[in-house]
Parts: sequence; structure tokens; C-alpha cells
Amino acid sequence: MVRRAMTLLTSAVLLVGLTVAALAIPVPYVVASPGLALNTLGEIDGEQVIRIEGQPVYEHDGALSMVTVQYSGGPDSRMNLFTTLSAWLSPTQAVLPEEAIFPPNTSAEEVSQTQAAQMDNSQDAAVAAAFNELGIDYETTATVHAVNEGYPAEGVLQSGDVIVEVDGKPVADKNEVVAAVKDRSPGDTVRFLIERDGQREEVEVGTVASDSGDPIVGITVEDTMVFPFEVQISVGRVGGPSAGMMFALGVMDRLDPEGLTGGHRIAGTGTIDPEGNVGGVSGVQQKMISAKREGAEYFLVAAESCDQTFDSPVTGQIEVVKVETLKDAVAALENIREGNLDDLPRC
Repeated sequence: MVRRAMTLLTSAVLLVGLTVAALAIPVPYVVASPGLALNTLGEIDGEQVIRIEGQPVYEHDGALSMVTVQYSGGPDSRMNLFTTLSAWLSPTQAVLPEEAIFPPNTSAEEVSQTQAAQMDNSQDAAVAAAFNELGIDYETTATVHAVNEGYPAEGVLQSGDVIVEVDGKPVADKNEVVAAVKDRSPGDTVRFLIERDGQREEVEVGTVASDSGDPIVGITVEDTMVFPFEVQISVGRVGGPSAGMMFALGVMDRLDPEGLTGGHRIAGTGTIDPEGNVGGVSGVQQKMISAKREGAEYFLVAAESCDQTFDSPVTGQIEVVKVETLKDAVAALENIREGNLDDLPRC
């Protein structure tokens, strides 16, 4: 009997030990939790989130808050199975495959750099979209973003070059550059008038056929906006493109004598392009929790993200308004100000 009891006790200890060891094993998952909610009309570290110079600005009551998701884990700091299971059981967290946030063979530092670039681009797009909505004119330039190795442009064009003309014809944006190059035939030479370090020069670049047969020179071109006055947006170390819509609304509110919120607390998430199109994002359920904790009454979300709003722990506790464009968001805020809640488009 004593031997049998010792055997059972030893087995139990081994089982507990193996279970504890298994729970401590790092696993390739990422946990998404509610993150920061930041009022774009307010301050961060004692400075306005949106600072405008060279134009009259206004301050109003209410809030237009961007909301974020906080991610834990990743290839450089994997969580253990116990923590992951606990998050899976939590109503406020979500467990995602690691590759959903960190593509294969990508370090956490590389992801952070990509998100920082996305944040910068989203801010420029937000200012452009706000200016378009307000009828404020600005200029665009076509700028070389990257030169692909092994293509004709390598060693001739550089990142940061502003393309002024293609084959003697002025170009104002990347679409015009692409169209001008595609107007040639593979093997042709294209003349670019570029501006580099404040100096203009003309260069010639050959073309080769792309996979689709179109002529290309091997560059990536992006639009750079030149605004008539300075708009700076500072949000600390937050990255990614999902605050674009709220940035655009924040810029509009600072430039509008009447304001957009009517004193209401609004939060939201969605990307934006210079034309004002609002795009879907991930992590909406966690962002809704952040918005509710911040005291938001209304939550603006891209129409294509509506399906993420149905199962949030705060569903039914905050009014969810779907938008497809910045114009839709502005119209929704007008209805909120005037109390026309029946006219709000909901998910």
C-alpha cells in the first residue's frame, strides 16, 4: 500500500510538473488588448496633438479621440501558453496568430518601423483629406520613394527625387508619372526632369517589361503634399494608419470656428486617403472598449469594419456609426450636434 501510494504521489507530482512546464512553453501567438484613447483636440505631454501655424485656429469642447490596440508577444518576446490561454478566456482581449502582426522573417523592430511610416503617411493623408473637405488648395509632387535593385533606374534616380516632368510634360502626382511611363514601349528611354537637393537636372532611364508586359523603370513613386500652412500631429510612439479619419476630423475641428462635436465625446477608427475614403482596420472590438473607458458617446467606424463591432463587450453601450468617407463622418457629426440621431447610419 505504501509503495502504491508513493507511486501515485510520484505520478501526480510528475503530472503537475509536466503541466506547469507545458504552460511555460513560448507559443507563436499575439494578444490584442484595449490600448490608448487620445483626444486629437487635446494635449499630449503638454503640447497640442494637432498644432497649426500660419492660420487661425479654434478650441472647442468635446472630443475626437483616436483609439489603439496594444499587442503583447511576437517573435522577440513570445508569451507562454498560460498567458495566452488566460487572454483567450478574457472578454476584452483577442488571441491572434503571430503572423497576423509579424509577417514571417520580420523582426519586431522592422514591424515598428513600418508602423511608424504608416503613421506618418496617414497624417499627411488626413491633412490632405481635411483640406479637400474644407476647400483649401494645396499642391502635390511625385516623389521617388524607392529604387528597385537591378532595374534601369538604379544608380540614376534616388529616393527623395521629385519628378517634375516626364518626356518634357509636367507631372503633378504619381498617377501621371505612371501613365507617362506606360505610354512608352519596353526598351524605350524615358527622360525625367527631377529636382534633387534643390537643383533640377534631366536624366534618361531605360525601360524593361514588367510581368504584365508594361514598360517600367524600376521605381516606386508616392505623392508628397505641399500644404499652404503648417499642420503638425504628434501622438508619441503610436504607429499604424488606423487613426487617419480621426486626425482629419481633428484638423477640421481646429480650423472650424463652430467646431464639429457640439461638445459631445466622439471616438473612432479608420484609415483615410487624400480623397477622403475611409478604410477598415483590425482590433475594432478592443478599440471600442478603449473608447468606452474614455467616456465616448459615439464610435465612428469604417463600414467595412462593421462586422467587428457586433461581439464587443461594450456592444449596446456606445452608439456605433458607420462611415465610408470623411464627408459621411462630417454629416454624422452634424446629425449628432443637431440631435437627429435617427438619421445616423449604424452598423
